[in-house]
Amino acid sequence: MKYIGAHVSIEGGIFNAPLRAQKIGAKAFACFTKNQKRWVSKPYTIDDISNFKNNLHVSGISAQHILAHSGYLINLGQPDEERRKISIDALIDEVNRCEQLGIDKLIFHPGSHLRVVTEEECLDYIAESINLVLGATNKVTLVVENTAGQGSNLGYKFEHLAHLISKTNDKTRIGVGIDTCHLFVSGYDFRTKEKYKKVWDQFHEIVGFGYLKGMHINDSKMDLGSSLDRHESIGKGKIGLEPFRLLMQDTRFEDMPLILETTDPTIWEQEIELLYDFCE
Repeated sequence: MKYIGAHVSIEGGIFNAPLRAQKIGAKAFACFTKNQKRWVSKPYTIDDISNFKNNLHVSGISAQHILAHSGYLINLGQPDEERRKISIDALIDEVNRCEQLGIDKLIFHPGSHLRVVTEEECLDYIAESINLVLGATNKVTLVVENTAGQGSNLGYKFEHLAHLISKTNDKTRIGVGIDTCHLFVSGYDFRTKEKYKKVWDQFHEIVGFGYLKGMHINDSKMDLGSSLDRHESIGKGKIGLEPFRLLMQDTRFEDMPLILETTDPTIWEQEIELLYDFCE
């Protein structure tokens, strides 16, 4: 079964997220654990945690179909060691927040070399940082998101993701999340049935479907290989409808959060319905 939803707001409190997801007919959702543009936020209160869990029960959404998203300031590949530690500590805090809420997956952007070190050096910094975060926490799986390859950001190749997995000590708590817009603009063309098969065969060979923990389902405003991260509503961008129909009919994407981050929240409910129609 497919579990489709969207990245909903936590305005007014984290406990509002499940009800916002329920309102648009979602069976999964993503949310930030705190203000994504700040390093530090106040801890959850007992009521925050209790209300989140109660609202999650009301929504009918399972905790395993939530894909929490880390803040955008975090850069585990930061070449400066002191600054990298700030990112590590921030990610540890977010993992602990997930654990408090009963969320078992936290997705994050791997990091950037800032044109100071090589890609391989930066990937090793990221892997070292992942190991430190996992060593300081207990249960939550860290999910590395593929990127568009914009600027000096890493994670735009399947090989980058595989490298990070290979250097992670606890492979039971590492996974990947694939963003379809990022996948497309980083050069992976999956717009026809034949190309779709080729890309996902590559993914399986290089990374492995056993590590796939969730997806961001987005069309793209920008062209194939542009490395520009600009999301678009489903079927209104350069990717088109057919790849999303193929995804929804592909049994390899069962029982994981499939999350819209498309540009118009007012049509998320219709987009969710469209994707479920493709499943039939």
